[in-house]
Amino acid sequence: MTLTLNQLTKKYQGTLALDAVSLSVVGGERVALLGHNGAGKSTMMKIILGLIPFDNGDVTVMGAAPGSAAARAQVAYLPENVAFHPALTGLEQVSTYLRLRGEDGGQALALLERVGLHGAAKRRIGTYSKGMRQRVGLAQALIGQPKLLVLDEPTSGLDPVSRRDFYALLDGLAAEGASILLSSHALTEVEARTDRIVILSKGRLVAQGSLPDLRRAAALPVMLQVLPRPGAEAVVAAALPEASRDADTLVLTCTQADKLATLARITALGEAVADLEVLPPSLEDIYSHFSQRDGQ
Repeated sequence: MTLTLNQLTKKYQGTLALDAVSLSVVGGERVALLGHNGAGKSTMMKIILGLIPFDNGDVTVMGAAPGSAAARAQVAYLPENVAFHPALTGLEQVSTYLRLRGEDGGQALALLERVGLHGAAKRRIGTYSKGMRQRVGLAQALIGQPKLLVLDEPTSGLDPVSRRDFYALLDGLAAEGASILLSSHALTEVEARTDRIVILSKGRLVAQGSLPDLRRAAALPVMLQVLPRPGAEAVVAAALPEASRDADTLVLTCTQADKLATLARITALGEAVADLEVLPPSLEDIYSHFSQRDGQ
C-alpha cells in the first residue's frame, strides 16, 4: 500500500480541519481529491508530506512515517504556485535540485524533455510563462522516480494542450507503478483521467469511488434528449408525454434504475427518432450533491 490514512484527525485551535478521515492509495492508482476551499485538502497533503503534525489516527507513507527519510525519498510534491529564481535557466534549476538530491545533474535535460521544455531549457526562468514554470516544478518532482506524487492544482496556468500532455504524462507514471494523489477544482479534467474520486467537505470524507460508483451512490437523474425525425414530432411527443420541449428536441429525465426501460421506450419508436443523446450526471453534479448533503 502506497498511502494509508486511518481515522486521521487534525484540529486548528479547536476547529476540526480533518474529522476521522480514512483513505488508502495503492500503487499505480490515480486519485483525485476534491473539496471546497477549507474542506481539508491542503491540511491532508501537508500531513502526508510530514510538514505538519496530526492529532489522532494513523498515517503510513510507503510503509513509513510521514516526513521520515524513508518516506521523503519516495514522495514528490508539486504545489499550485511554484517559485524559482528568475535568473536561472530551466536546465540550471533542475540540475541544482538533482545535485541536492545526490543525483547526477546531467539528467536535467532528459527530465525537461519529458515535461516538454527541452527547447526552452537554456532560457532564464524569468522569461517563462506560468505554465512553463509549472512544468519545471513537475520535472523537479520527477527526480528520483518517486512512488507517490502529491499534486496540488497541478494544471493551474496550463493551456488546454499542455493540460492534455500533463495528464498523458501522469498516465505514463501510473502505468509504471507510481501513485498519484492530486487536488483540483477543474472537475471536467479529473472526471476522465483518474481511477478514483475522493470528496471532502468540512473536514469529512463524504464520498469516494470511481465515477460510476459515485453516480450510483448519488442516484441523480439521467437526462435524455430525443430529436424526432421531421414529420414525426407528434408521434414521439405522444409516446413521451413526460418530456418537455427545447426547440426541436424533447427532453426528459429518469432515475438510474429506470434508464434502461426509458431507453427501450425511445428505441421502440424506431425511425421516428432521428437522434438520441444520454447525459448522465456530471462530476460537478455529483460533487455538488455530496457537498450539499453534508451541509444539511
